[in-house]
Amino acid sequence: MGARKPRKVFDKAYYDRFYHNDETCVIDDESLARLGDFVCAYMRHLEIDVRRVLDAGCGLGKWRGVIERNFAQASYYGLEVSEYLCNTYGWEQASLSDYKSSRRFDLVVCQGVLQYLDDKQARAAIANLAELTRGAVFLEVLTSEDWERNCDQDATDNRCHLREAAWYTKQLSRHFVNCGGGVFLAKKREKYLYALDALD
Repeated sequence: MGARKPRKVFDKAYYDRFYHNDETCVIDDESLARLGDFVCAYMRHLEIDVRRVLDAGCGLGKWRGVIERNFAQASYYGLEVSEYLCNTYGWEQASLSDYKSSRRFDLVVCQGVLQYLDDKQARAAIANLAELTRGAVFLEVLTSEDWERNCDQDATDNRCHLREAAWYTKQLSRHFVNCGGGVFLAKKREKYLYALDALD
């Protein structure tokens, strides 16, 4: 599948390549704005009162502007494993696989994180997402199918664990209802969904 040894270092060079270089940037501001507005609109559709947001693997914190624009009253919390970014932006440093918090979040954003965790860590991170989430999760993860068919391999970091989408859906279905578009509603939240709105 082209995957190499999983990445361990998320330093300045990594973010310069995948976030600051226009030719290899993982997502541009316009695309993120469209995606973010979609996710926030879905939260309103699901009648989730978004007051507290966790950006798990927040990187440069670009979701913060999306949240401020859509949910001005919401608190934004950035969680990041990169020592470089935590020192630069002041995020809380921790891995999603073992992060503990007494707070619960109406929306958790988890974009481009799980593929950097091995199977055991990824399972723990998904279970942790269920603990942390009282509303919904927006999840984006590079799968083996995406690597083969959907992404620009020249601009995508393949130093990660490329698992099949079915692996993720099996783990996620224990805790969440797949609403489509990367949005997963916490099963513990009582919310009526029409049959075709849920993909599980």
